[in-house]
Amino acid sequence: MNSSEPLLIVGSGIAGLAAALACTRARWPVRVVDKVAQLSPVGAGIQLGPNAVRLLDAWGLGAALRQRAVRPRQLQVRSAAHGRVLASLPLGDACVQRYGSDYLTLHRADLQALLLGAADAAGVQIEMGCAITSVAALANGVSATGENGSIFHAPAVCGADGVWSAARAALPAAQAPRFTGHWAWRSLLAPAVWPASLAADGITVWLGQRLHVVGYPVSDPASGGPAYNLVALVEAAEPGGPPAAPHDWSHAAHAQSLLQQVGSASPELLALLHAAPAWKRWALYDQPPLTGPQQMAQGRIALLGDAAHPMLPYLAQGAAMALEDAQALQHCLQAIAPGNAAQLPAALQGYAQARWQRCAQVQARAQRNARIFHATGPVQWGRDAALRLLGARLLDVPWLYAGG
Repeated sequence: MNSSEPLLIVGSGIAGLAAALACTRARWPVRVVDKVAQLSPVGAGIQLGPNAVRLLDAWGLGAALRQRAVRPRQLQVRSAAHGRVLASLPLGDACVQRYGSDYLTLHRADLQALLLGAADAAGVQIEMGCAITSVAALANGVSATGENGSIFHAPAVCGADGVWSAARAALPAAQAPRFTGHWAWRSLLAPAVWPASLAADGITVWLGQRLHVVGYPVSDPASGGPAYNLVALVEAAEPGGPPAAPHDWSHAAHAQSLLQQVGSASPELLALLHAAPAWKRWALYDQPPLTGPQQMAQGRIALLGDAAHPMLPYLAQGAAMALEDAQALQHCLQAIAPGNAAQLPAALQGYAQARWQRCAQVQARAQRNARIFHATGPVQWGRDAALRLLGARLLDVPWLYAGG
């Protein structure tokens, strides 16, 4: 059975656009649908480890990526309480020597714009303003129903529609997201308000009790100039438990509430938090680590990115895992003849088999990092002592950065 119908991709975020590029590179036509009326520069900064940058280089996007990204010189971990350095890891040239590629930071909107431009150049069809509410398997294909009553038929569907995926419900084995009790407060600072003692060419992490703060340079997607991405990740019980509207992933937030949760901290960290012009707050959701390929693909339906494996951002690998998913999808589609729809279920099963264990490992490590980063009492003392003693050996992640 041959088909000239395009594959359907639900979602036009990083996972969806990467999946679209992967399919076109495997010579499969695609159609992308998304619920938003138009793409806009939303979100916050992201870190791309060498596993992700190496992939974008292979897709021919490395030069354009580096025009917008920042190449931090080092990763430095400090105590939130007193500000002293606990450990550091060289990045920059040292990262290239270890892993063959850069470690970069940039705004999420810039990565999305990069992928969108590549998708447009590849002739990808993108239909905005169409929220997919359900996906169903058919005898020789898949149907997807839109909120406006539109129905799409395709030989296969790739669900890349994020944590609150509508496509996920079509996979009986897939797990629903769970509220973690963690919150992310994010802000973007102009250079004029950075504390003078803060290195603007590196990633700084402050570890506290039930919280940590991360800062690193990016380009401002609005002005194109330099900016400092700041995120405070707080483990805190909220009145009433999970947010009433979890699908609303960005809430305006008041600085005073964050400062109360941070409490006493080093003067430099407090100055940085006070310098933030405004904050937005995200409730963080994840899933237990994947237990098998059936949670990522069944039949003609596959999931990518947060739709497949939402994770805490404590390993800075959410975007990278979505890109790796897309690359694996490309390899599996290239193994079958373009247009041979009968082979799609086997190709998608091969994709899920290739990805689920690595994604589960990253999910588990992110959850482990949450416990370590936010430790209190004797565990916190032991963590700080180990960082001072072993330094870069604890901060480096060879199994992650060399893979993918």
